[in-house]
Amino acid sequence: MPFFFFLCRLNICQPPTTNTDMVHNNSMTGFILFGLTQDPEKQRALFGLFLILHLLTLIGNFLIVVTIRLSQTLQGPMYFFLFYLSFADACFSTTTAPRLIMDILSQKKIITYNECMTQVFAVHFFGCMEIFVLILMAFDRYVAICKPLRYTNIMSQCICRVLVILAWVGSWIHSSAQIFLALRLPFCGPNVIDHYFCDLQPLLKLACMDTYVINLLIVSNSGAICMLSFILLLISYIIILYSLRNHSAKGRRKALSTCTTHFIVVIIFFGPCIFIYTRPPTTFPIDKMIAVFYTIGTPLLNPLIYTLRNAEVKNAMKKLWCGKV
Repeated sequence: MPFFFFLCRLNICQPPTTNTDMVHNNSMTGFILFGLTQDPEKQRALFGLFLILHLLTLIGNFLIVVTIRLSQTLQGPMYFFLFYLSFADACFSTTTAPRLIMDILSQKKIITYNECMTQVFAVHFFGCMEIFVLILMAFDRYVAICKPLRYTNIMSQCICRVLVILAWVGSWIHSSAQIFLALRLPFCGPNVIDHYFCDLQPLLKLACMDTYVINLLIVSNSGAICMLSFILLLISYIIILYSLRNHSAKGRRKALSTCTTHFIVVIIFFGPCIFIYTRPPTTFPIDKMIAVFYTIGTPLLNPLIYTLRNAEVKNAMKKLWCGKV
């Protein structure tokens, strides 16, 4: 939260100016990203801040990925899914953070049309992948706590791999639907995107058409995935907590510790996503700050939460990395 209020003090919601240099014959060849702020002093502060945050995100997720891959003690289904969550986090952050860091020091924050569409696809692909992996992790905890005797059969290595493949396929279908909607938008000026990355909501404001139907499709796609996934996860954790009444005190503490970690991740990721993607086609000055939180803040918090609150991961890291050093 201090990070959130720090961004608020930087006044990053100035209205963008328009530029029509790249508009020709009713076609758009590129866009200008307005970014977070136009103040040079604030830009320098944000450059250092986001550079450090992105490097920490990559390092933290890299350590988790390599530790799980090399450690002999982290071979269960939960760590198998954690491996892909960390991978998705690193990729999700990389779809927006490097561009933001580079644009902060650029005079003209120009992004071509093809680069913009690619970013739309990548953001939704890895963001959706993270959602599906969180659902798989909740399902794994449900089976481990509610059906312990059948856990090894239900969550076999083959089934886990199939579930991850389905998550990849589902993410590809979702992001393909998003890019299909984006490619149907006609642009004829202005070309300034009031955001720091390309997404459908900011692009709708620039489209030369009535975007009411497309916004409904976006809400029914991205919004429905966010809301239904959050409700599904919430129900699963309620069932898990209810089933813990029959466990021993030690078992309840261990299960509660794991589920609390997962639920914290769910709240900090789904809260901003639901706010952004489940509402009518209106924009608020706070949108960019919330987008910073779930595109840059969440991928950094996930490795911290899973390492600081998981003794097995911490011990595996110490054993692996201290031995190598």
